[in-house]
Amino acid sequence: MTHNSLPSWNDTPARQAILDFVTAVADEAGPGYVPPAGRVAVFDNDGTLWCEKPMYAQLDLLLRKFAAQAEHDPALRERQPWQAAYHKDYAWLGGAITRYYQGDDTDVKLVLGGILALADGRAVEEVEAEAAAFVAHERHATLGRTYAAVIYQPMLELLRFLEGHSFTCYIVSGSGREFLRGIAEKLYGIPRERVIGSTVAYAYELRDGVGTIVQRGELDVVDDGPGKPIQIWDVVGRRPLLAVGNSNGDLPMLQYAGGLSLPALRLLLLHDDAEREFAYTAGAERALEAARTQSWTIVSMRDDWRQVFPDVGGG
Repeated sequence: MTHNSLPSWNDTPARQAILDFVTAVADEAGPGYVPPAGRVAVFDNDGTLWCEKPMYAQLDLLLRKFAAQAEHDPALRERQPWQAAYHKDYAWLGGAITRYYQGDDTDVKLVLGGILALADGRAVEEVEAEAAAFVAHERHATLGRTYAAVIYQPMLELLRFLEGHSFTCYIVSGSGREFLRGIAEKLYGIPRERVIGSTVAYAYELRDGVGTIVQRGELDVVDDGPGKPIQIWDVVGRRPLLAVGNSNGDLPMLQYAGGLSLPALRLLLLHDDAEREFAYTAGAERALEAARTQSWTIVSMRDDWRQVFPDVGGG
């Protein structure tokens, strides 16, 4: 490995752990060698590949739709999540996600109900195109950048570095699969077939003489918590060697990495940089405890990253 590997990473133990691990699995003469076919890496998306506070992009898009519904139907303004969306109550919305990762899914179920209603009857290509346009043009609430410009430069470098050493990288996210398929290749260089996400049920319809897959307002798979390793096995058919996450919802995926006769590197991103991004641990308490007690690699955004976002100005 050259000193130019991972240039946006500071020369810290976290960076060295990555370099050492990749060196070991790629060394055909070494005891930790893994053939290229087995070099699978999995990355969470929200809070791991890009910024998730005060809300991640897909949630922002959905909340704008909730607010528009409440604008036309005053009765919705007294019901969650329309009430929070209409009044821009980001504290309630952010708290709903945090409470979910702390084990209370009461408010998230309210949000999910609204999401399923919005999904019903939409063609999958329409969802993807909407996601691509939203991320390219709409701006993050506080950072002054488009959502496309709040991806993490060090993670982009890690993806390319791993691919350069014959790893196959997947995105494994709780966000909707169609949303992520609409943006993953352009933002991260990850092809659509390597996007694993939450899904609704589907139906086939003939629309204007063209066969079309449409979403139904029914939940299929929630790709979070224990759903992540299940989906990894279902889609990939292999255990990952390397897993990267940032919250309690990523804990099972991190635990699933390696095992049996395979080596593993588990990276947990710690959001501790209030100056350049945000500082928080709510919703990551169990994952941090596991990382500390099991000697996983905690990546400090403040200490381990020389740069957070790409050099694209206001983006």
